[in-house]
Amino acid sequence: MPLVLCRVDDRLIHGQVVIGWGRPLAARRILLVDDEVAANPWEQDLYRMAVPDDVAIVVANSADASTAVAGWQAEPVRSILLTGSIETLVALYAADPVAVHRINLGGIHHRPGRSERLPYIYLSPAEYDALLDLEAQGADVTAQDVPSASPVGLRALA
Repeated sequence: MPLVLCRVDDRLIHGQVVIGWGRPLAARRILLVDDEVAANPWEQDLYRMAVPDDVAIVVANSADASTAVAGWQAEPVRSILLTGSIETLVALYAADPVAVHRINLGGIHHRPGRSERLPYIYLSPAEYDALLDLEAQGADVTAQDVPSASPVGLRALA
């Protein structure tokens, strides 16, 4: 189980991911999948500064991550797969539904067209439908901001 968490959080790497999730899950690597960050070395450096030296960071764009996810799952390094968008997570699930089976919605914030589902989850109707489709395909989709909170099932977000 090297992918110990597959999370959508539009803040990407921040204290809640590194400390709140990384420590309890004993994660030694964060796999950050984001097209904009992958194209911007300056942004990559900023995110690296938020992570302790003993935690590796791999930054990949969506296309590269889709081909790499099976290999990441096969490696023994306990890893958090992190993306900022549902669209990217849908692509990763399509690439390897076994590795990206359990999906955590952790921080999806307000934007035009989105409505509040939980205080930390805002979804558009299309995003919610995409998550329902993943669930219909066999994914386990829950919302949970921190490990100590109870997970909330996707259907409760309707």
